[in-house]
Amino acid sequence: MSGTDAPQETAQETWDHDRIMAAVEKMFAMGETAPREARDPINQPMINNWLEAMGETDPRYSDGIAPPAMAQVWTMYGLDPTRPADDPLHGTMQIFDAAGFKSVLGTNCDQTYLRDVKVGEQISITTRLESVVGPKVTGVGEGYFVSTLNTWWVAKKNEQGGEEREAVATMLFRVLKFKPAQRKPRVDKTKLVRPQMNRDTAYFWEGTKAGELRLQKCNACGELRHPPGPMCPTCHTADRGYVVASGRGTVFSFLVHHAPQLPGKELPITLALIELEEGLRMVGEVQGNRENIAIGAPVRVVFEQIDDDLTLAQWEVTA
Repeated sequence: MSGTDAPQETAQETWDHDRIMAAVEKMFAMGETAPREARDPINQPMINNWLEAMGETDPRYSDGIAPPAMAQVWTMYGLDPTRPADDPLHGTMQIFDAAGFKSVLGTNCDQTYLRDVKVGEQISITTRLESVVGPKVTGVGEGYFVSTLNTWWVAKKNEQGGEEREAVATMLFRVLKFKPAQRKPRVDKTKLVRPQMNRDTAYFWEGTKAGELRLQKCNACGELRHPPGPMCPTCHTADRGYVVASGRGTVFSFLVHHAPQLPGKELPITLALIELEEGLRMVGEVQGNRENIAIGAPVRVVFEQIDDDLTLAQWEVTA
């Protein structure tokens, strides 16, 4: 059974525990996947980027040894959403989607490092479905805990001159696939986590109150920037003003937040990174039907008044 073979939920079909586990057993029967090679060998430029992002300064990792915690980095999928047909996690998620367990919550990730890997070595990964436990009733809803085991390998020569694989790291990854609990807590929107307001951002919040989406502009060189700041990153002057944006853009990326509960918010909510017509990107909440949202979808700004002091810029899909 491949990830694309998972039956789809219909109005006529019902999924009980036995049917779910029968479909899951087919995923177990597939066993460990064939090795999938990393796109690139271990390389120092990628290590350097990771070290900078993580603030890691150990000198060993600047001289050909990869940080062990980078194990997952080398074989991560790219932006292409296509997954191999034998990907057990993706295939199992499709089964639970079809059964109505459409929400997911990461629970834990245990990595074990067996040896250091070095620049020039070629990593590959195999994956198998380790366990499916449930149904369990949790604070977020009823669901199943799904665990997969990833193993990272490096090819090496054996005593006979042939080639064999050496395991260098493993990762047990567990998620909860669940149906959100059917409850509608009373939401007081004024209790939300309030954004920071200071001299650098005052113009923005004065704009939302007036029904304008304002973008900071350097009066010296004309550079637009968001989030706002005290100094232009291009010409380094502190002469700042603003322009009123068109309020139109497209969805660059998005996620749907189901849990945990957020103060002042009725879940689920959709959060998106919006690419504005002016070329900047801005994070905001998307209102309305989540079924209409997709990467590249056109959106326009809308304003929600929370109280006398706060009006939020939010977004709605226009097509």
